[in-house]
Amino acid sequence: MTSDLDFYAHVATHGEVLGVGIGAQPAQWEAALGTDYLDTQDADLLRRDYGLVELSFQKDNDAWPCFGVSLQVHRLTHDTESDVPAPLRDTYGEFAPTVRFEQLAAAIARLGYSVEPEPDAAGTSEDIRRHRVTESGVRIFVRTPEGPQQTGEVWSLSVSPAWWRYTG
Repeated sequence: MTSDLDFYAHVATHGEVLGVGIGAQPAQWEAALGTDYLDTQDADLLRRDYGLVELSFQKDNDAWPCFGVSLQVHRLTHDTESDVPAPLRDTYGEFAPTVRFEQLAAAIARLGYSVEPEPDAAGTSEDIRRHRVTESGVRIFVRTPEGPQQTGEVWSLSVSPAWWRYTG
């Protein structure tokens, strides 16, 4: 049986959720993750929030291609039941309220990929460290309340359009 850790490692290495990723239209995401979401639209931008999965779309003529996929893992500390879309629970089982970075990095390594730290960027808080899956470009944000040399809980994962151009 697959687990929530398998899900995170798959997204980190493949940049997609249940077969859907960057460039997909809102209807494709709805077919994969269901209709339990909140949309926020501002002009030509649309943000779709499924709780754990958050998507960004930008209007392009009559289409709305997805340009950003993020997993807001930190939200699960409050509610693993309603913040995880039912299709993900059906596929991966129960989701834990937290994910340790060391466990995720090891799962990624077992799939033949590597994770490297990124330099701190402007606007990144002191208690968040960034890592990148070298082969996919997916970023992993890790909360490190113990200090800069310690790694802790995964805050979020982010799939960017650069990844799509690289692999597509």
